Amino acid sequence: MSATLAQFRKTLGEPDLRPVYLLAGSEHLLVLEAADALRARARALDYLEREVYDADARFDWDELARAGSALSLFASRKLIDLRLPTGKPGKDGAAAIAAYCQAPPPDTVLLITCQEWSKQHEGAWVAAVERAGMFVPVWPLKREELPGWIGARFAARGLKATPDAVDLLAERVEGNLLAAAQEVDKLALLAPEGRVDAGLLEAAVADDARYDAFRLTDAALGGDAERALRIVRGLREEGEDAIPLLGWILNQLRLLQRLSAAGDNLAAAFRSERVWDSRQPLYRRALKSARAAHWEACLAQAARIDAIAKGRRDGEVWRELERLIAAIASPRSGAALIAA
Repeated sequence: MSATLAQFRKTLGEPDLRPVYLLAGSEHLLVLEAADALRARARALDYLEREVYDADARFDWDELARAGSALSLFASRKLIDLRLPTGKPGKDGAAAIAAYCQAPPPDTVLLITCQEWSKQHEGAWVAAVERAGMFVPVWPLKREELPGWIGARFAARGLKATPDAVDLLAERVEGNLLAAAQEVDKLALLAPEGRVDAGLLEAAVADDARYDAFRLTDAALGGDAERALRIVRGLREEGEDAIPLLGWILNQLRLLQRLSAAGDNLAAAFRSERVWDSRQPLYRRALKSARAAHWEACLAQAARIDAIAKGRRDGEVWRELERLIAAIASPRSGAALIAA
């Protein structure tokens, strides 16, 4: 069967689990938390043995059949945790999953998680999962759904948040659920008597690391090169890891690339990308300052930084990151800094 996240969580209260689960979606936090909930329920039901498989391009799909047929050494019940990040098992993988689903072994649960997903990913192997167990597609939250999700997150942490506090946090995180979850967890420690209003939220944000990824990209996209570079130096001095920071910068550059390709249909592109009204002037300013080729060059520079960080190329990560930020903030003067 196919189920929503809410339906999936409801089934976890049943006496036993389904033989197969597929949790798939690009909203990584929601997929991760759903998988964690399933693992916790499995432990409670004495699925005490767990085998983890990372299905990359070199994965031997015969491992799945062997895992299903092997007797448990330590417990009578077993969880097979199959991680398929791309959501594309290939011909061999699709056949292996379908074959497994035709006759799932007893006292065994197969959990498949995917971090990329669209309607185009679905095929015969997904249909096989649906027949044998449960398929849970995890779609990104719509803009109007985010305040409700944040409010529920506050409530789950025992907090009472005012509507204006919820709206303010929703505007700040712009759909980034991980950032929202982190803010809620922090406020759970700061909120007196469990109450969160807009004033407390504003203070908590102001007291948060001045030099965070969101403010860095805001400064760069807004053309404030001096402030953006000051933030980079601050992050470096605080001992931050450049790679997670690069991930968010990449997210913004890819968005700029897509928006740039929209041409005169920018308003429609903003709606398609679910860009908040309050954020649109920032992106319009950046798009006005440079053509699509510049954002492609920035993406190439980000790829160089990633290669340096992984030891595949010579260079100094933070220096190259400063060059990238300067190019984002001041395309005319900074473009030469990232020229190949």
